[in-house]
Amino acid sequence: DKTRFGNLGLRLLGILDVQNTPCAREAILHGAGGSVAAGLLYFLATSRVKRSFDVGFAGFMVTTLGSWFYCRMNNAKLRVQQRLIQEGIKNKVAYEGTVMDPTKKGKAEAPSGPS
Repeated sequence: DKTRFGNLGLRLLGILDVQNTPCAREAILHGAGGSVAAGLLYFLATSRVKRSFDVGFAGFMVTTLGSWFYCRMNNAKLRVQQRLIQEGIKNKVAYEGTVMDPTKKGKAEAPSGPS
């Protein structure tokens, strides 16, 4: 449902399309939490308002980027695993019932090496 944003989606600072970019929404939410935690802890420790804002902003950037890269790496790993499973299923269908069937034991197995 694209309510008042039309077909543009929700854009952060006009650059990042949060709704359609994988991991963006979660990364920004984690970054917001990280910024609040970092800024508040620094403020409670030092009572310096401006520096606490700076620390909070740095916490936002670090947490957002860290969360985004972590999510993207996990997505890439998942895609590789899915591709391997799809190839395995395709091979099973292609070789099932033939001499090259990997599930058959016996003559189709080649020796493992020199003895």
